[in-house]
Amino acid sequence: MRGHFFHLHLVSDATGETLIAVARAAASQYSNSQPIEHVHPLIRNERQLDKILNRLEDEPGIVLYTLVNLDLAERLERHCQQLHIPVCNILNPVFNIFQSYLGASEQGLAGAQHSLDSGYFKRIDAMNFTMSHDDGQSPQSVGEADIVIVGISRTSKTPTSIYLANRGLRVANIPLVPDIPLPTPLHTYTKPMVIGLIASPSRIMQIRQNRILGFGNEGRESDYLNRNMIGEEIAYTRSMCQRNQWPILDVTRKSIEETAAEIYKYYQRHRKKMAAKSANDLQ
Repeated sequence: MRGHFFHLHLVSDATGETLIAVARAAASQYSNSQPIEHVHPLIRNERQLDKILNRLEDEPGIVLYTLVNLDLAERLERHCQQLHIPVCNILNPVFNIFQSYLGASEQGLAGAQHSLDSGYFKRIDAMNFTMSHDDGQSPQSVGEADIVIVGISRTSKTPTSIYLANRGLRVANIPLVPDIPLPTPLHTYTKPMVIGLIASPSRIMQIRQNRILGFGNEGRESDYLNRNMIGEEIAYTRSMCQRNQWPILDVTRKSIEETAAEIYKYYQRHRKKMAAKSANDLQ
């Protein structure tokens, strides 16, 4: 089948993040077809919806939406039916399950998941902490982190830390350099879960080459791109983690999301272990 493009309209009364994630997950399964995304966030009145309905006539395609206002949702559904284009409220099946189990209907609050509650401010605090503890910064307060990520250059420490911070976790990341001691005695801390990231030498060398070329430094920093030196750096990471009994995660073929998900599993186990230890100490 020959590849082609199609219009994909994402209509939301909030930021549209939920729709984007679901739509991209689904579209990724159809490699022969590429979506042209049209994201329509914060749609909460008739005038805003009118503009989208007009666009659907000019650019028909798949329509996914999350509108808790029933009048707006029904109008969008009717218009799509008249144009003979597919339309789906992606939250309806989820609402039906919740309603069936809880015996209550949803409250119909637009953007409720983005409300300024304690969870929101926890994520903001986590993001501020993580940014101020990036790449070994602020070593004096690393012990206040939930997670500490260690690893050599180009093992995706920073983007993984930021992704976890968006889930409300305070993360510090520290670069490992052979023969240079860590700026803080991580083995003395009990609160943070420390984890090491590694990748294959070829993967790290490829990323480093791209980084240097991007800054116009071709041919410089030979040790930085030396495969044997990279192998020694990886070996140093392994020995450091094994000596301190820190888990090691190979991120060679992992996306940031997959890496963060695995780190979160380790973190949950760490929390259970620490909770059990505290309970035993109290006995």
